[in-house]
Amino acid sequence: MKTVKIIGVPEHFNLPWHLAMEDNAFEDRGINLEWTDVPEGTGKMTQMLKDGEADMGIILTEGIIKSISQGNPSKIVQTYVSSPLLWGIHVDAHSDRDSIADLKEDKVAISRFGSGSHLMAYINAQNQGWNTESLEFEIINNLDGAVENLNSGSNAYFMWEHFTTKPLVDNGTFKRVGDCPTPWPCFVIAVSDAFLKENSGVVRHILEVINTYTAEFKQIPSIDRTLSNRYEQKLKDVKAWLSKTTWGQEQLSDKTVNEVQARLHDLNLVNDIKPVETFLWR
Repeated sequence: MKTVKIIGVPEHFNLPWHLAMEDNAFEDRGINLEWTDVPEGTGKMTQMLKDGEADMGIILTEGIIKSISQGNPSKIVQTYVSSPLLWGIHVDAHSDRDSIADLKEDKVAISRFGSGSHLMAYINAQNQGWNTESLEFEIINNLDGAVENLNSGSNAYFMWEHFTTKPLVDNGTFKRVGDCPTPWPCFVIAVSDAFLKENSGVVRHILEVINTYTAEFKQIPSIDRTLSNRYEQKLKDVKAWLSKTTWGQEQLSDKTVNEVQARLHDLNLVNDIKPVETFLWR
C-alpha cells in the first residue's frame, strides 16, 4: 500500500475526494490517501508542497503558478475544477460601505501572502482601475481570523469563495459588497517534483479514480442534499453553486498557463514569463 499525503481546503469542491476515500476507491488501487484539510488555503498549501509536507494538493490555479514561477519544485498534473471561482468581497456587516468602489483606499484582509485572497485582491483592484501598487494587507490566516479581524473594527475588506462565506453573510457577520470571478479554471491538482519522479504511476491511478468521481458527481442522487448537510449550507445555495461549477478531467491548457502568467507579471507578482513546461506535467 502506497501512502500519499494530499491536502486541500475544507470546502464543498473537494467532496468527490472524500466520497472516493469512503468507497475505498484508492485502496482498491493499492493507495492509502492521507487527506489533510488546510483551512488557511493556497498560500499555506504551496508552502507545504515546497517543504515536502505534502505530496499532492488541490490548489488555486493562480497560486500554484505564482509559486512554481518563484521556484516551488512542483507540477500541475491536471485541472480539477474547470469553471471560475466566484470570490465574494466582504466587509463587516455594520459597515457603511455598500459597493466595491467604496473599498478603494481600504486595507485587504488576506489569509497569507501568495494565497488566493491575496492574488485576487490584485485582480479585483486591476479590474476596478485602482493603483495596485498602493494595496495594503493584513494577515488573518483563515476564515475565523477574517471574522475576528473585520468585526474588531479593522475596516479591511476580505475576499473568499462566495458560497463558503454565504452563511456568514446570511447570519449578519459579513456584508457582501460584490463578487469577483477568476478569469480562468479555478482549481488544479499539483504534485511535488520529488513525488512525481518516483511515483508517476501512482499519480496516474489517483487521477483515474478522481476523474471517474468528478465526471459523475452531479448525477449522484440527492448530491445537493448531501452537500447541504455536510457543509452546513442552504439547499438553494448548494443548487446555485452546483449550477455554476464544472469539474475538469484534462490537463490545464498552455493558453491558460500563459494567461495567468501574463496577468501575474502585469501586476508585478512574478518577475518573468517562463516556458509552459515549467508548470505542467506531460
